[in-house]
Amino acid sequence: MKVTVKKMDDANVLVSGTVENSVVETNVDRLAREAGKQMKVDGFRQGKVPPHIVKKLHGDKLQQDAESEALKALMDMGIAEAGINTADIIGEPSFKKYDKKEDKIEVEIELSLRPDLKAEGYEKAIPTFKKPTATAKEVDAKLKELASQNAPFEKIARKRAVKDGDMTLIDFEGFVDGVAFDGGKAEKFNLKIGSAQFIPGFEEQIIGMKYEEQKDVVVTFPKEYQSAELAGKEATFKVTLHEIQEQVEAALDDALAQKLLSDEKATLDTLKEKLKEQVVSEKVSKVYNEKLKPELIEALVKHFDFALPSNIVEQEIDAKINAKAREMKPEELKVYQENPEKVETLRDEVRQEAQDSVKATFIVDALAKKEAINVEDQEVSQAIYYEAMMSGQDPQQVIKYYEENNLLPAVKMGMIEDKLFGKLLGLDA
Repeated sequence: MKVTVKKMDDANVLVSGTVENSVVETNVDRLAREAGKQMKVDGFRQGKVPPHIVKKLHGDKLQQDAESEALKALMDMGIAEAGINTADIIGEPSFKKYDKKEDKIEVEIELSLRPDLKAEGYEKAIPTFKKPTATAKEVDAKLKELASQNAPFEKIARKRAVKDGDMTLIDFEGFVDGVAFDGGKAEKFNLKIGSAQFIPGFEEQIIGMKYEEQKDVVVTFPKEYQSAELAGKEATFKVTLHEIQEQVEAALDDALAQKLLSDEKATLDTLKEKLKEQVVSEKVSKVYNEKLKPELIEALVKHFDFALPSNIVEQEIDAKINAKAREMKPEELKVYQENPEKVETLRDEVRQEAQDSVKATFIVDALAKKEAINVEDQEVSQAIYYEAMMSGQDPQQVIKYYEENNLLPAVKMGMIEDKLFGKLLGLDA
């Protein structure tokens, strides 16, 4: 075998070579002998199957394996000649040429290497900003919002009809085709009108009811309702209204602070200080996500200059193309499927964006190591768990989904990035 090595740049090497048929044939003979020692074929003793019989039975597979071995050997020769540390090879080798001739196979294989990034001088790329503050007016507004959310409901002093936003105390029983169904009955049930807690159309029909009034509320269960027996069916609920409650203004005092902070020693001033921190945190989060983070990434990408592994860039281009394809209408997608040149044009359009994205990933990785930034797997699980709870999803199911779809590494990388940028920008101070 003959091999030559050409260094494309610091991150990509082209290994070119020729594999003679004699090398492949030698591999086929050896693989056939080895397989014959393991095979069981009628008419031959176990482990005594002749090579020519093995070739007859599994010729195509032997040829493929023999060629693969020869190509690997050629690639190993190229790696050795180029003085490449195999630990620096990143991603899968890319075949630029694979030409089978009568007496040989001519190949060109591109190997991509992890960039050698010197994490130096990046401090000058960090944008400066003035940390936001919270005004007394903003803190008071947040306090009133919290107080309103936690204001108690009290029975109305004078009887009147139900209004939107009232808390009602009702009895109800549901029937489908005149037959009561399981789970459709309750007594002295608290239902806030406008909360969308019940089936669409139910709460709206309670508006206007008066004390001790009985009413038939007719609704249709959604087609996607969790109970297949009820999904899409019309139901009649016999409803009795017992009481109407309306929300009263909560007192802004130490008792409110103690309730909200779950601390019997808390005072209203303590609560205001916590709310002040929350307002600042929300402002910082907003300016970070909308301004600082994009500016920092752009500045770091401009600051560092290094070669990128071509195969990783191509993978990122593929990902961006696939993302665009998922957003295309069928007729638009068909145009691209029937016109390969349009796909190549699209690839060229997203190439710079893909290069910047890949470059940023390597920069974050290098700077995180330099700044000793790390995120434990437990932190990732806790973050996903919390987000799932806040959005009303089952945390265990969400974590399982992330695991099965191999999404945890991306979440971890995002957390490392935010932790790193927070340190660089001084947001964690």
